[in-house]
Amino acid sequence: MSTEKCHANGSPAPGPVPEGHIRLYSMRFCPFAQRTRLVLNAKGIKYETINIHLKDKPDWFLQKNPLGLVPTLETPAGEVIYESPITCEYLDEVYPEKKLLPSTPFGKAQQKMMLEHFSKIVPYFYKIVMGKKNGDDVSGLETELKEKLTKLNEDFANKKTKYFGGDSITMIDYMMWPWFERLEVFGLKSCLDNTPELAKWTERMCEDPAVKATSYSLDTHKAFYKTYADGKPDYDYGL
Repeated sequence: MSTEKCHANGSPAPGPVPEGHIRLYSMRFCPFAQRTRLVLNAKGIKYETINIHLKDKPDWFLQKNPLGLVPTLETPAGEVIYESPITCEYLDEVYPEKKLLPSTPFGKAQQKMMLEHFSKIVPYFYKIVMGKKNGDDVSGLETELKEKLTKLNEDFANKKTKYFGGDSITMIDYMMWPWFERLEVFGLKSCLDNTPELAKWTERMCEDPAVKATSYSLDTHKAFYKTYADGKPDYDYGL
């Protein structure tokens, strides 16, 4: 895992991507970028990381990705790919060893549908955290989140598998994991109180080498998110 400090506006542009590697433009605490880091690590791909200061982005980065978002990939040929599901699918196709997506069109479609459902849950984490910060009543949002996680737990229980795509980790598990890693940071660990299958899944995920390689401790996450909530994110926290 990279420990490089983030690049802000005015920093020199990096040189070409080394042959035999791929470059990841990232931010150490970004859950979307963690998706791509999980896939890179799970597949054993050689990569280098350049972290971006998301509040003061370098002009050269905006030229590569006009949206200014991480994760963004760059190849030695200068090809640029961004958006977390797209980067992860790209990596699975270009590096076919240890495939994470199913081989059949229907299997791939199932994972994309699962991801679409999960994408409807993700905004709740941020709405609740920011609502609490603003002193709003978030009890309704928390109830809705618990209901959605309960439904997710039921769907998972019906699969009767260890992971969402079967009895080994697949792409969908990595797409969902970063928000479960942050549940306690967001003060939402209690949302798993009545979701026993999800709770077991999180325990299994914590033992995965790629998860271990890309995770931060609870204290580190909390320290970063405090700076984030205060409006002055310390992207280099702990370096």
